[in-house]
Amino acid sequence: MKKLFKTLVTLALCATLGVTATSLASCKDDPYTITVGASPTPHADILKDAVAKELEKDGYKLNVIEYSDYVQPNLALEAGDLDANYFQHNIYLKGFNDDHHTHLTAVANVHYEAFGIYRGSYTEGALTDILENSKVLVPNDPTNEARALFLLQDAGLITLNANATYNGATKNDIANNPKNLKIEEIEAAQIPLSLPDAAIGVVNGNYALQNNLGTAVRYENIPASEQEQYVNVIAVKAGNEESEKTKALKKAILSEAVKTYVQQKYNGSVVCVF
Repeated sequence: MKKLFKTLVTLALCATLGVTATSLASCKDDPYTITVGASPTPHADILKDAVAKELEKDGYKLNVIEYSDYVQPNLALEAGDLDANYFQHNIYLKGFNDDHHTHLTAVANVHYEAFGIYRGSYTEGALTDILENSKVLVPNDPTNEARALFLLQDAGLITLNANATYNGATKNDIANNPKNLKIEEIEAAQIPLSLPDAAIGVVNGNYALQNNLGTAVRYENIPASEQEQYVNVIAVKAGNEESEKTKALKKAILSEAVKTYVQQKYNGSVVCVF
């Protein structure tokens, strides 16, 4: 009751001061407000619609800040502007730390989203019947590009070198491209918007949901040995793994209530791993 009373007082003060989701100047030190950066869909939806309710039971308020890219939420977490973020998978987090010298760590494996091949101007016909010299869009960040290329290989469109791996294959690893497809690497968030200018594109699950792309022509089937690295995680800055906020957030997001929400909301396109 004492924690709840303090929380209510703080929230009332924040409301009086006019604090919004993107301006926490007056309440950023509130021990009962947890600020999480997230991609809009499905991450922010899961947080706002399901996780927030679970946190309220323990006297916490959840503040969600939405980001449209994969860089800023990690930089904000490193800078201390966020308590956690929820948008990326394990392998992307590792690569980001290596490339940007950040100190972020995963504290909870939450869900998995399947990549899919979506139609652009190639509106009819089997994927293997795609016209020669067609433009194909793939994400330009290393881990997601590798994942996209393996999906194109599974679809019979290209063949990768025998030593290509999910940890960093690029279009330079394409050994055989019988249709001479023009593989174009662009920012993952831009692929759904650029589909009309390409024959097909390989789209991250969250961006497919966010842009209402519907059912993919083909979904990936990642080998079980590779799946964990593509599980979306809750990340915090190193040193905060056992903070009260982190423990509360983990408890809430790994709850049965959140799992039920995800199952009912996304009908298999987003799969909880806990």
